[in-house]
Amino acid sequence: MKNFPTILESNTRIRFQDCDPFNHLNNAAYLNYLINAREDQILEHYGIDIYKMASTTGKSWVVGSNQIAYINPAFLMEEVLIDSQLLDFDESNLRVELRMWNKDKTKIKAVMWSTFVHFNLMKQKRDSHSEELMETFSLVHLPIDETIFVNRINYFKQNFKPSKKQSVL
Repeated sequence: MKNFPTILESNTRIRFQDCDPFNHLNNAAYLNYLINAREDQILEHYGIDIYKMASTTGKSWVVGSNQIAYINPAFLMEEVLIDSQLLDFDESNLRVELRMWNKDKTKIKAVMWSTFVHFNLMKQKRDSHSEELMETFSLVHLPIDETIFVNRINYFKQNFKPSKKQSVL
């Protein structure tokens, strides 16, 4: 039985092309940073290459829904830490929490819940996870107490309070 980490982390830097005129990360760009980090994390830590899977089995995941809260801005050229964990899963769905932090993980920037649907690209419909995937998910599944997104955001706001003064770089 493999010993996989349940919370995956990676670092990245906020780039110019992804920022608004105030040097804040554009709200739509958060999605790309968070999803790209998760893709890299599951490849590195779990050996799940979603692109190889799609080309060899015709199956992968599509985003079913996203809920995101922007708590503190991420700034141009700031180094951020992105962590993620599998909150819930069933035979064809995954629910993942993705969080963006400052590099020291003391200030939360954004929190997102994403639901991913296992999808058969050839049949163009939902499909079931393999037994191997279900086993991996059972090993890395890390549920949280909050089941309502706004309650989860309140948890972060109460425990990682936004600073009163934000400066532009």
